[in-house]
Amino acid sequence: MRKPLVAALFALVITGAGVAPAVAAPAPAAASTSAAASASASAVKADTKAAAPTLQAVSLAGTVALSNCSGSVIRFPNSADSDPALVLSNGHCLETGFPAPGEVIVDQASSRTFGLLNSAGTRVATLRAGKVAYSTMTDTDVTIYQLTSTYTTIKNSYGISALTVQDTHPTVGTAITVASGYWKRLYNCSIDGFAYRLKEGDWTWKDSIRYTSACNTIGGTSGSPVIDQATGKVVAVNNTGNEDGETCTVNNPCEVDASGNVTIHPGINYAEETYQIPACFTTGNRLNLSASGCTLPKP
Repeated sequence: MRKPLVAALFALVITGAGVAPAVAAPAPAAASTSAAASASASAVKADTKAAAPTLQAVSLAGTVALSNCSGSVIRFPNSADSDPALVLSNGHCLETGFPAPGEVIVDQASSRTFGLLNSAGTRVATLRAGKVAYSTMTDTDVTIYQLTSTYTTIKNSYGISALTVQDTHPTVGTAITVASGYWKRLYNCSIDGFAYRLKEGDWTWKDSIRYTSACNTIGGTSGSPVIDQATGKVVAVNNTGNEDGETCTVNNPCEVDASGNVTIHPGINYAEETYQIPACFTTGNRLNLSASGCTLPKP
């Protein structure tokens, strides 16, 4: 998880320490693109005769900057243009503080604002939440805000389309981009594997994505959409990394397999999958945790 950026920046001034994944960077950096070509070569494993997927040039269009995190305007495969738009970020980016283990927040009033970015990373609008539709740090690390604007309004007013959330499980080797609206920066790498359980402090997440090392995300990238370069769809939300080589502590997540064996990957970063979210939102982008196929934790 990322520390609040104000506190982290203060700590950097005092200590002069270098920036690790769970601490805010002192300044944004240029986009990293070196891993995209090599990652694409391993994206297709099941059929050796199949051609590698055509990779898209992922941009910052549709991402947002929060006060201390990143996020994105999202829609689901069945969302309508007239539906209220949604913003995806992390549970630990919630403005009222980290949800406790086992806590699930639904329909909580919010007037939080988000800076909407275009493809060049220029802020083109300020969007406002009407409520927190869903937030938790149990099993996953996600906050979904419902905005006061519809997709049509955002598209017509600012020329920005929402990112679609993929509703199928991602695969190992997929070339991905972590798109940070906070830093206006793109990180390119691939999916290295999946952690059966990812434990950090008091929180445990299920089936987390482990990146290859090229996605060396930093504080402020929390909540960034993880985008499949072949489809342009969101497959996960960026959330943490092992900062100091410690085991299972805050900012130092550990992997726990089905047999209980614990491993760590110092310097490696992670994301929480999002394919299970669309099943929990029905007509009108309304949250329905009782919907068929919805497996998100319930209050």
